[in-house]
Amino acid sequence: MLIFVAVWLSFNFDAPQARLSEEIPLDQFSTSRAFQHVEAIAQQPHYVGSSEHPKVRNYIVQELQQMGLEVQTQEDYFLNSSAILSKPQNILARIKGSGDGDALVLMTHYDSATHSSPGASDAGSGVATILEGIRAFREKEIQPKNDIILLFTDAEEIGLIGAEIFVKDHPWAKDAQLALNFEARGSGGNPFMLLETNGKNAKLIEAFADANVEFPVSNSLAYSIYKMLPNDTDLTVLREKGNINGYNFAFIDDHFDYHTANDTPKNLDAETLAHQGSYLMPLLAHFSEADLKNLSSDRDLIYFNLPFGEFVKYPFDWILPMLIAAIAIFLILVIYGIRRDRLSITEIFKGFLPMLISIGLSAFLSWAFWQFCLFIYPEYSEMEHGFTYNGYWYIALIIFLSLSISFITYHWFRKRSYKASIFTAPLALWLVICTLVALYLKGAAYFIIPVFFGLLQLFVLIRQKKPNRILMVLLSFPAIILLLPFILSLPVALGLKTLFITAILVSLVFLFLLPLFGYFRKLKSFAVLCFLVFNILLFTAHYYSEFSSERPKPNSLVYLKDLDQQVNFWYSYDKMEDSWTSSYFPEGTENSGTESNFSSKYGSNFRRKSSATEVDIPEPAILLQELETDTLTNWKSYSLKIAPNRDINRLELYEIRDVDFKEFRVNDLIAEDEQLGEQYFNMHTQRWKERILTYYASNRDTLRIEFAIAPEDEPEFVLYESAYDLFENEELKLEKRPKDMIPRPFVLNDATILKKTIRIKE
Repeated sequence: MLIFVAVWLSFNFDAPQARLSEEIPLDQFSTSRAFQHVEAIAQQPHYVGSSEHPKVRNYIVQELQQMGLEVQTQEDYFLNSSAILSKPQNILARIKGSGDGDALVLMTHYDSATHSSPGASDAGSGVATILEGIRAFREKEIQPKNDIILLFTDAEEIGLIGAEIFVKDHPWAKDAQLALNFEARGSGGNPFMLLETNGKNAKLIEAFADANVEFPVSNSLAYSIYKMLPNDTDLTVLREKGNINGYNFAFIDDHFDYHTANDTPKNLDAETLAHQGSYLMPLLAHFSEADLKNLSSDRDLIYFNLPFGEFVKYPFDWILPMLIAAIAIFLILVIYGIRRDRLSITEIFKGFLPMLISIGLSAFLSWAFWQFCLFIYPEYSEMEHGFTYNGYWYIALIIFLSLSISFITYHWFRKRSYKASIFTAPLALWLVICTLVALYLKGAAYFIIPVFFGLLQLFVLIRQKKPNRILMVLLSFPAIILLLPFILSLPVALGLKTLFITAILVSLVFLFLLPLFGYFRKLKSFAVLCFLVFNILLFTAHYYSEFSSERPKPNSLVYLKDLDQQVNFWYSYDKMEDSWTSSYFPEGTENSGTESNFSSKYGSNFRRKSSATEVDIPEPAILLQELETDTLTNWKSYSLKIAPNRDINRLELYEIRDVDFKEFRVNDLIAEDEQLGEQYFNMHTQRWKERILTYYASNRDTLRIEFAIAPEDEPEFVLYESAYDLFENEELKLEKRPKDMIPRPFVLNDATILKKTIRIKE
């Protein structure tokens, strides 16, 4: 029961209540008022270039003006390092402080993901949090010391372009000293705080703690991992390009809703929105008055949160002394136990066998189990995120499968070892783990804390033949509370393919419970009970495995018209046909997609192809002209103009002859040398490297390209012009998707595409 209490504490005292039905004073953050913003913003998809996009922009501007703020927009073309071009329109407002102009930036983005996501969570929740938070702040009628910049970026979903033009061109960027960025990668759960800094984290963590956030959720392990991974938030741009420190606040639960048509106000958890508000208000009050120039640091801190809002931190300098102390105490206890005849060297070494068997077998069976699930449920492969609608049931059943394996393994070995001896091997393993993280992943060094409590358990086991069970459980609480978040969140964040990591972590936590269960007579009964729960959860997961209107199947369909060959095709990324797509793809069209230039970050490519009827789609006007040759370099220069004759959303240009461009300009923007080399040199390796440009259009502006090449080169371009208008083309006579289906996210979908080759010599 105490173990269940530890788990319950971890889940029930780390987030605020939504309080939707209560009347909240005007000078306080109201989740209900914030939710009204979400409902207004997320009625329809509002990606860059959509008809809803300017409506959302106008709504935000109007709300800011009603607060008495002077609003401005920032608009310009920008070509990012991934050769993505767009013309975002940021929304900005500034509250003047009494100080010297140093500014705190509150930021989020207001564009939704292409092509079908209403964007309630990502990032309508961020917009709503800032609008409601600033409204409540201004009700206090207090002039802050620091300026407060409100920044609602555009084109975040297609390449962080709004943040790029803010840092590069806006005069306010030089005043920004700190930023709070509100984001989402799901539709629920506790928002997690992640730092962005070019230096060390100490002063930022201390300032965060000083702000007295009521329910902080963060730890230095996630921060260490985050620093090693390629990050992709607006705040990353501010840090890299403007040396601006900041905090990200993002939630990830219900990851299956991320970027999909299910990212609606209905699916956004009210408690999650309340939690975002509980971050903003104390941090806004604190940093509007703090010294923002004094947040860079030359030292790092270990930090983590506990239930009831406790936030623990200590210096990296403690890592090595704590590790040495733990190893020394361990060795002293082993010697002490041997002298008291409570430990046996032979039995200690025997203790490694059940430990390694339980961890290895749990990991292998969990991995094999998920491979089996993918085999018998091929529809799971249609979930781009890698996290299925019934994913939480799979996490739960893997937990109980691992527990069952651990119980039965230690049941086999229980009578063959001293209780204290069999617990010594797990502590030795944990000390090895702590040594490795101290050397290579310092943010996880707080894992030494459960080890200290484990050493206390070992001391009690040596001193007492039958230790108090309640004491043994209480001493295992740190391991449960500190490791449980990773047991649950890693498969959500990284996909169910990482269920084996959950199994390993469960097995490692179980080791701290050996001083309790080692004295139970019938461990086999616990193994049977856990296996029974595993089977119940397995049947439950199976019950929710099918797609339905509540759990809609993602699918895809695009129409491509090849203007060179005068042929037309249907394409799909789907592995499985369904009742809607089967009418477009007869039998035998599987794995026959030849267009490999369209894919997602998850590696999805076209898998189905079939012939389509001819429909009329206005072709773009293309003008390629040779300019004057440079007499000094002998380079040939050309001008290429592409003018769409329809409302398009995306234009992609490829070069298929591996030409070395000497100069390249797009709408008067110069493409840097590293862009050109990275994007389309060496066409014989990966096809995406042939891509010169992706342009996300917001109107029918002519795309103007100028380039210079060597005299012997003759580039050949392939143009793909796409519009998310598949259902608007009446000639195609498409049936609407059934209610149990949604457009597949992360890929070019629901689009009509025109393909055309452009050559120097026709």
